[in-house]
Amino acid sequence: MAAGVIDSIAFREEGTADGKNPAAVSLGRLGGLKGGPARAAKLSAKQKSRIAKKAALARWGKSNGE
Repeated sequence: MAAGVIDSIAFREEGTADGKNPAAVSLGRLGGLKGGPARAAKLSAKQKSRIAKKAALARWGKSNGE
């Protein structure tokens, strides 16, 4: 228990202001930058349209009669 507290205190001093590991953050960002375009490339125009409509309804809560 005490070792974990000491490790987390030491890590916070080395990491970013919020205690995250900068290397892990950059790897996560890299995966996100690759994943979005890769997913979009494999979807059809109809699928992308359906996803966009669902997102718009979730965000604004309005329907266009469909």
